[in-house]
Amino acid sequence: MVRQAASTLLFEGSEWNFAMLSRAYDAIEEIAVGEMGLDVYPNQIEIVSSEQMLDAYSSIGMPLMYQHWSFGKRFVFENHLYRKGNRGLAYELVINSDPCITYLMEENTMPMQALVIAHAAFGHNHFFKNNYLFRQWTDAGAILGYMDFAKKYVAKCEERHGLRAVEEILDSAHALMDQGVFHYRRPPRLSPAKVTERARERLEYEEQTYSDLWRTLPTTDGSTGIEEAEREVLERKKALNLPEENLLYFLEKHSLILEPWQREILRIVRVIAQYFYPQGQTKVMNEGCATFVHYTIINRLFDQGRMSEGAMLELLASHANVVFQPGFSDPRYSGINPYALGFAMMQDIERICTKPTAEDKDWFPDFAGNGDGIGTLIEAWENHRDESFILQYLNPALIRKFRLFNLTDRATDRFCEVASIHDERGYSAVRAALARIYDPGANRPDIEVVDVNLLGDRQLRLRHMVKNGRLLEEVNRDATLAHVRRLWGYGVSLEGVDASTGAVLYACPSGEAAA
Repeated sequence: MVRQAASTLLFEGSEWNFAMLSRAYDAIEEIAVGEMGLDVYPNQIEIVSSEQMLDAYSSIGMPLMYQHWSFGKRFVFENHLYRKGNRGLAYELVINSDPCITYLMEENTMPMQALVIAHAAFGHNHFFKNNYLFRQWTDAGAILGYMDFAKKYVAKCEERHGLRAVEEILDSAHALMDQGVFHYRRPPRLSPAKVTERARERLEYEEQTYSDLWRTLPTTDGSTGIEEAEREVLERKKALNLPEENLLYFLEKHSLILEPWQREILRIVRVIAQYFYPQGQTKVMNEGCATFVHYTIINRLFDQGRMSEGAMLELLASHANVVFQPGFSDPRYSGINPYALGFAMMQDIERICTKPTAEDKDWFPDFAGNGDGIGTLIEAWENHRDESFILQYLNPALIRKFRLFNLTDRATDRFCEVASIHDERGYSAVRAALARIYDPGANRPDIEVVDVNLLGDRQLRLRHMVKNGRLLEEVNRDATLAHVRRLWGYGVSLEGVDASTGAVLYACPSGEAAA
């Protein structure tokens, strides 16, 4: 290919200015949208300093966030490591919002600014807008308005009720954040204005009626028989929609000691937890998509003569670092790099579509040789999460390349068994085992509210369905139960039950947590 003249280069050297950024953005958009067919939210590019990037890290990456001591603690920790040179900073940070907000570090070189625009403003942006999990579980158009409301509301609570009182509620809510998500029931979508209006109406109603509500309930004389007692248990469970997986939601709605402003803070925390719910299930796909998009775009710009050899070498070196996968015996090994696995799978799917082998045709007859690599990828990005994506698209060629094998480690055995390796008999088993690693249902603690008698002892009964013998760590379990008791105000018990046999494995009574 004949390279174009140097005058057609988008930039030269490492220095950048806003004119260069604008020119690079237009060229990248032309390829991403015009040639690749990506569908993105409008972009909002923000240039930030290293300190501002650290601040964004510390407040879970949101442009608007309420104050809490844990954010400051993390900022000091990250800043200390960064200043000592023990940890670098991300070149960018992208927000799943409409418009999609991308933070670029002002210390980046111009080639890096171009790469991260392609990576975040178009790769991640497309994934956020089109993946089914983000479409169903998040509302990109409302999140910024809601966070603005949340920040102002928490600040107002601090003025009215004191910093300590607000921090105590936030501490407990943050401790239960992982148990504050609807995994199977989609929350309603509301506009920012509607969210604010409903919050105001809810607070006014609760302030007027909540304290009188429980005095109107009928009492019992304790003389009911066994059948009637069982019927009462069923009726109260039905009235409270038990069992309930979303612990923060249950506490917000049914705690007898929380004031209206405290309930609203619990709601704020669980809305934020729900917003991040899809991101934990799509790490491999999201990063793989963004890495594939930036790699495709920078190579296309180079082929067009709009990027110099020097800039290309810098970007390829950075790209290689991002997708590097250390071996299991390497001191740097910490598991499978989602960038490496995701990017390799995206490239492999494109190859199968254009240059399939006989093995590819046997494993992927639906799209092998269809000639439309980008179209096949876009469809996959829309319709899968990590678990299903790996289970459906991981190719034996990649299993061999990554040298994957399946290790069986039973607690009753004194040895580990290599159950499957990267050969003809082991491909399906290895692929299924790898997919299970990314199954959120298999890796998060399954804890539910199973019963509470609001007219009796008011003890909140929680049940942990233990899978594969994986118990909760005692120290963290007991500390978390203390936060539940703070929000509930009465006794809270936790029972661990084997999910397969129903046998009780441990019990923490309603007083102090115990093994």
